Amino acid sequence: MIPRLALAALFALLAAPSVALDCRRESFEGRSFSLCRVSPSEGELRLFLDDAEGQPYGSFEAVQEAHPDRRLAFAMNAGMYHPDRSPVGHYVEEGEEVMRLLTNASPGNFGLLPNGVLCLNDDSARVIETLRFADESPACRYATQSGPMLVIDGELHPRFLESSTSRFVRNGVGTTPEGDEATFVISDEPVTFWEFGRFFRDFLGLDQALFFDGNVSRLHAPDFGRSDMGRSMGPIVGLLVPPIVDGGEVDPAGAGG
Repeated sequence: MIPRLALAALFALLAAPSVALDCRRESFEGRSFSLCRVSPSEGELRLFLDDAEGQPYGSFEAVQEAHPDRRLAFAMNAGMYHPDRSPVGHYVEEGEEVMRLLTNASPGNFGLLPNGVLCLNDDSARVIETLRFADESPACRYATQSGPMLVIDGELHPRFLESSTSRFVRNGVGTTPEGDEATFVISDEPVTFWEFGRFFRDFLGLDQALFFDGNVSRLHAPDFGRSDMGRSMGPIVGLLVPPIVDGGEVDPAGAGG
């Protein structure tokens, strides 16, 4: 019998792209961006922080190894964190609050208000500005707070400057009004906040978008031929799907005879 981890790795190599995921590269005003569009209702889009022993996952590889019965089809770092990799802002996993919501301004990008929260449920993904989130108190199976917001109700963050010269490789997420799709983006080259926000608003046509990071920006999308490495991460967002071979779904529990 093939060991379960080895079997899962084999499936990952042979698998065709999942219908829940569409990854591609796009160019906007001379800048290159890689994006993955995810349908939450067609896979398990969720957050990962600590493993079964209470230790931070820290890497895409560790998340995959902890879920051998399924394939990590997509993943990205999903919010700022402290040196011990605990989340800076609001964090919810399986409906349990790990860190409270922060509503006050603070130094750094996270506290550049308005910031926001990515709220995930079984069939929806929504980016919600923090004060609106505090007022509405939506139920989230998973939630991660980050900042600043890139786009709020179709408007760029008021502190973004077209003339800015601060450029980093940046990543973030935007969601549709219906919550039926989340588009995760990482720039392929250093960009300003203004350029990054405009990609979400003017190219993707999304009215709500949230910045994740500009120092630790990573993308895992094996069907897209990419799995970034680097220093350990805090919160990770990822899409788990069943392994598939030759276009047919396989029941991992029965695989191997």
